[in-house]
Amino acid sequence: MMVDTGATAKGGPVVDVSPEKDDNNGGFASGGWKSEDGRLSCGYSSFRGKRATMEDFYDIKTSKVDGQTVSLFGIFDGHGGSRAAEFLKKHLFENLMKHPEFPTNAKLAISETYQQTDMDFLDSEKDTFRDDGSTASTAVLVGNHLYVANVGDSRTIISKGGKAIALSEDHKPNRTDERKRIESAGGVVMWAGTWRVGGVLAMSRAFGNRMLKQFVVAEPEIQDQEIDEELELLVLASDGLWDVVPNEDAISLAQAEEEPEAAARKLTETAFTRGSADNITCIVVKFHHKKVEPEGSQQG
Repeated sequence: MMVDTGATAKGGPVVDVSPEKDDNNGGFASGGWKSEDGRLSCGYSSFRGKRATMEDFYDIKTSKVDGQTVSLFGIFDGHGGSRAAEFLKKHLFENLMKHPEFPTNAKLAISETYQQTDMDFLDSEKDTFRDDGSTASTAVLVGNHLYVANVGDSRTIISKGGKAIALSEDHKPNRTDERKRIESAGGVVMWAGTWRVGGVLAMSRAFGNRMLKQFVVAEPEIQDQEIDEELELLVLASDGLWDVVPNEDAISLAQAEEEPEAAARKLTETAFTRGSADNITCIVVKFHHKKVEPEGSQQG
């Protein structure tokens, strides 16, 4: 665990829960973490799988901002190279915590930070001939509020009262609203093995992808909700998992494990066993609600 004492101007040190450099011997890394107040525990698992290179990155951070505990979880799935995903791991949450509106107006801060970080990445790559891109699916917990933001086809789901609920909708080019947005901007969506923007990119929103930037935006869709007793689990993963593991399966597999790290490992192993040909990365967050004895339950 690394403490970045550079932190934020508004709060305490930022604790980087996932290691800076994972042991990628064989392309596999996993770990876990528990919050100081005992309300959260999380585990992560990342596996190169059948791909020759690893283009998935993930980030888990916790800090105090304006007196509130903030926990941040992110999955970044690179395409065309790993540089965009790695850039997001290094900068996205750092930029968010420095945003003047965070955490008071978290939705605005998240939306603006996503788009500014995209511009920063494109600027950092302007002298290269590369055209890397990346998804981002992030969950930000501020006190008792959960904000889920998504760009691309990584996905975040929750288990609420035992039911799997998706808190993000994959940005696929054939999604009716996305296709309309792309075509209104002068782009085309065409079939090339799967639906692709300009016959090239199989997702309709992404960081990077300079050549398609006019159509492939990094504006996130954001959902927020209050954390209540029914919220049990949060699962974030790259499409290497979701391509072969339905939402309901992911929740039932994760719930069968006591520890979130074991749950994350189980999910990556299951995706690989089911034939996923992609990098597979997931984060599982478990909520520990204090059990309150109902009134009158104690015997006199």
